[in-house]
Amino acid sequence: MITQTLVQPSSWVEAGIDLRKVRGLKLFKFNHELQTRLETLIERQKANLLTPEEATELAGLTELERIFTLINARIIAES
Repeated sequence: MITQTLVQPSSWVEAGIDLRKVRGLKLFKFNHELQTRLETLIERQKANLLTPEEATELAGLTELERIFTLINARIIAES
């Protein structure tokens, strides 16, 4: 296991997460603003332009995205 500093993913739950109906199932998705921020951070990372704070933010968003992928996969599998 790798230890790293990251923004607590729960900090985005209130304002950055939507429950969207996809093929009749409610799935967890980033809202438009949070998805855009994730994409911006990924582009900055590819260009080696991330600040340490942005790297921390990207780590948190990436972890939250992984969590949602797992939860959404389970919702789909159980439907």
